[in-house]
Amino acid sequence: MIEWLDAFVHTHGTWFVAVVIFFESMGLPLPGESLLIGLAIYASTQGGIDIYTALGWAVIGAVMGDNVGYLIGKKLGRRALTRWGGKIGLTEKRIILGEYLFDRHGGKVVFFGRFIAFMRTFAALLAGAVHMPWPRFLLWNGLGGFCWVVGYGGAAYLVGDHIKVFLGPIGITIGVIALGLIIWFVVWVNRHEDEMVRTAEAAMKERQTAQG
Repeated sequence: MIEWLDAFVHTHGTWFVAVVIFFESMGLPLPGESLLIGLAIYASTQGGIDIYTALGWAVIGAVMGDNVGYLIGKKLGRRALTRWGGKIGLTEKRIILGEYLFDRHGGKVVFFGRFIAFMRTFAALLAGAVHMPWPRFLLWNGLGGFCWVVGYGGAAYLVGDHIKVFLGPIGITIGVIALGLIIWFVVWVNRHEDEMVRTAEAAMKERQTAQG
């Protein structure tokens, strides 16, 4: 089983991760980030995978997936996302949060949303649903996808490289600490989702009260 998995990653890992990232960016709740980090560590410790090629295809998958998600969101609109979004994890609260963030921060949401779990999955759908101008979306989407892939993938590759260079307890310790910091950062960012939802709901209530 382990040999089969190793052969699969070695032969198909690059395109497989890119495809998963594509569908995650399009709006499906898939573990694109975890696979990206895992592939980068594998590339540095096991070899046989060119990290530049792997990261390049990951960027392409992220940008293309986001653009397909944008078109889907624009075609369906807000009402359809509210009705059917819950089936893929796009709850009403998350839609409210997305609208609030796009209203307040626009393109920055597309960029920094790459680094937040639920926004990475649904930002493109929401951008299309609120009719964000496509050229602006494409710019921030491309920058965000590139920085996310190179940042997380590159950091994970360096972690694996430390393990490979320092063959022994010191190298493993450095690698584990570095990987722990990456995971901590990811978890820390994702935990702020609930706080942002509460802020968005409060702002929406204030707006409705002012309009009423």
